[in-house]
Amino acid sequence: MGRRNAPGRPARDPGDGRANRGAGLFGIQPEAPLAEALRPRSLDEMVGQAHLLGPGKPLRLAFESGELPSMILWGPPGVGKTTLARLTAQAFGRDFISLSAVFSGVKDIRAAMEKAEHNLAWGRRTILFIDEIHRFNKAQQDGLLPYAESGLVTLIGATTENPSFEVISALLSRAQVFILRPRDEDDLRGILNRAQGSGRLGELTFDESAAAALVGHADGDARRLLNFLEQCRAAARTSGLREVTGPFLKEALSLNLRRFDKGGDNFYDQISALHKSVRGSHPDAALYWFCRMLDGGADPRYLARRIIRMAWEDVGLADPRAADLALKAAETYERLGSPEGELALAQAVIYLAVSAKSNAGYLAYSRAAAFVKNDTSREVPVHLRNAPTSLMRDLGYGREYRYAHDEPHAYAAGETYLPEGLAEPRWYKPVNRGLETKIAEKLAFLRDLDARQAPLNET
Repeated sequence: MGRRNAPGRPARDPGDGRANRGAGLFGIQPEAPLAEALRPRSLDEMVGQAHLLGPGKPLRLAFESGELPSMILWGPPGVGKTTLARLTAQAFGRDFISLSAVFSGVKDIRAAMEKAEHNLAWGRRTILFIDEIHRFNKAQQDGLLPYAESGLVTLIGATTENPSFEVISALLSRAQVFILRPRDEDDLRGILNRAQGSGRLGELTFDESAAAALVGHADGDARRLLNFLEQCRAAARTSGLREVTGPFLKEALSLNLRRFDKGGDNFYDQISALHKSVRGSHPDAALYWFCRMLDGGADPRYLARRIIRMAWEDVGLADPRAADLALKAAETYERLGSPEGELALAQAVIYLAVSAKSNAGYLAYSRAAAFVKNDTSREVPVHLRNAPTSLMRDLGYGREYRYAHDEPHAYAAGETYLPEGLAEPRWYKPVNRGLETKIAEKLAFLRDLDARQAPLNET
């Protein structure tokens, strides 16, 4: 029999990437990628995420307390989710089992749990890390529940998608969600300096324009920045250069220097800028942000949906044609596709920007919804109830209902359609712009009819 490991020291898994990294053919040791070589070895080396790891912050407090909850790490690529999970296992002295939801299934989960049971038998706890946990289907996520509940493993899931939509509620209720943010410019500059100081780039230097371009194009993704640096190293060696300049960088790597992230904060910042430019009646700014997003790779169908929303939220009844035009633009894109269909979307953006604006309908709906949510369940007035049977008619259902088309101006002046005891709330307050000017005039006319009818109703 082979030599047995001491208690508390289970056999190291040869496939976990920490041992036997594989001397290549003829004993040549492959060089680790720069991103792996510079991976932080302790929490103090982590760059960014101060809102989680700084003094008094949630994860720092968890580390200091010695109590480790199951958690979901949510954030865009390259923000350190995997690194943080590994460092957590190191900080708590736990075995680390890593699975990728892209390549793993229920069988792999069972194998991981068998290893966790083996670890526990030797007095060692286990962290199960599942990368891209949102790729697991419901059945696979359900399969994790009994193990997370029993405490056999502490589950750490990493996802780039909103866990509210992609992780089942039962699993989500048993884990804390921590949001990791993209690295800011200072963080990325620090990582660039660290890469230069590591000696892995040789004597290669970067002028300010090159450094700014690399940091900008990395767009908060540290792994992306380090991959760019490796490409720079190879290109500079081939060209016999020691300094990378902005023009060389642009020519050698063909970088698109515009910052865009289809799923991160920058994406939502840009859609926010588009929406606010339309709301602010600035067609040129609206077109700029619309074109920026298209150029960066945004899905035109997503933009079409947002344009329709803008029509209802910010133009509203001041110009009902805006919603119709936005919907037709979306339908046009579906028929024509890119790039022809994008012209229809662009013209819808222009029309919305120059339209009269009103959020009166939006506010009225919000007020009504908030009132109903907090109010009791009021009865429908008897005169408004339907009476399809003789019993209902005998009970008076609908008896005093006044048919508006038979009344002057097709309006039953003085009639009420609200539950008994509920005063007129006046949630809808049309603005003095566009068609709502006419709507306001009509409502004023109808309320005047109500006021004239009031004495008759009181006698």
